[in-house]
Amino acid sequence: MSSFAAIPAADRSHIRDLSLHGRGEKKIQWVIGRMPLMRALQEQFESEQPFAGKRVVICLHLEAKTAYLARVIQSGGAEVTVVASNPLSTQDDVVAALVQEGIAAHAWYGASDEEYHAHIRAALDTNPHLIIDDGGDLITTLHHERPEQVETVIGGCEETTTGILRLRAMELDGALRVPMMAVNDAYSKYLFDNRYGTGQSVWDGIMRTTNMVVAGSTAVVVGYGWCGKGVALRARGLGARVIVCEVDPIKAVEAVMDGHEVMPMQEAARHGDFFVTVTGNRDCITGAHFDAMKTGAILANAGHFDVEINIPDLRARAVAIENVRPNVQGFKMADGRVLYLLAEGRLVNLAAGDGHPAEVMDMTFALQALALRHVAENSLAAGVHNLPAELDRRVAAMRLHADGRSIDELSDEQKAYLAGWGHEA
Repeated sequence: MSSFAAIPAADRSHIRDLSLHGRGEKKIQWVIGRMPLMRALQEQFESEQPFAGKRVVICLHLEAKTAYLARVIQSGGAEVTVVASNPLSTQDDVVAALVQEGIAAHAWYGASDEEYHAHIRAALDTNPHLIIDDGGDLITTLHHERPEQVETVIGGCEETTTGILRLRAMELDGALRVPMMAVNDAYSKYLFDNRYGTGQSVWDGIMRTTNMVVAGSTAVVVGYGWCGKGVALRARGLGARVIVCEVDPIKAVEAVMDGHEVMPMQEAARHGDFFVTVTGNRDCITGAHFDAMKTGAILANAGHFDVEINIPDLRARAVAIENVRPNVQGFKMADGRVLYLLAEGRLVNLAAGDGHPAEVMDMTFALQALALRHVAENSLAAGVHNLPAELDRRVAAMRLHADGRSIDELSDEQKAYLAGWGHEA
């Protein structure tokens, strides 16, 4: 272990208020009771110590479920430091609870852009061996600003679609110098976390923030990847008419076959009551779209960065801007219309909510923990790596076991039949 370990976590941290730790601990204990996969891995890690002597930096949304992941990694012998992947999703009481239990943290709610990046640099000051990233800010800062530290990094894992897009771009440019596991691309991640987790938590965030009814409204979902599918599915389940905007014809056809309307954003702008961007790209809703929207339209983003809704375009059109509710800004247009932006255009499910349900994140963080162990125990080449299929299936099997469910198994004859090719019809 490094000399950092001998220094109290509070003295190695940049946080808002350590006295909040009691309230944060209650949040963590609540989710622990609903994360049986992580409890099983914690018991295993405590026994086997797969991260003994390793320094780990975790850059994720700092709320209760992430806190438990950090503790599980710590239970495996790691010296853990956490840092926020989004300044508006940090829960200061949860961060305080982590520091109280010996995990260093660099994060507070509402950090400025300058503070946010200073926190990432402070986390990198620990000279980590392993990292878990969310969106790619940690790994890109490492490569851009700390190239001398790259040799120390064994590798890491990436949580999000946005982060993996950045990693693959780095790999294509020959810039990625460490191995990174694309945890987001595992079946047990995107089929459940991205679809069911995002679908539920986005509407949780929107409804708790606006206190508006969804039934009978028109919801415009921009992007029909796995997250977009979940958002659209839950909107329809809440009684909304759903319009999907896409650039991929295959996904657009899929949306049609799933029962949704499909049209260009410019046309959809005239109809929507709620707009949710879920693409990982920028400028999905821009000035011309704002011009076509009806008064009262609600704008929310569920993509990683706050660039999907073009906020400068929105500000440029506004004659007045008012904070009308917590996490709700009203932008009054010259013609009297008012458009409402949630959570400053940041991730609405985390900046204005508690993120995905614990039961969903139990699977995702089990994947993260197992993927990080795989990276630690195997010499992988620099580049983006897919999660081994056996780990993916293991997590799904753990979920079934935790739910008290069982499934069939192939017989030897069935395995032989599937493996052969010379069978009679």
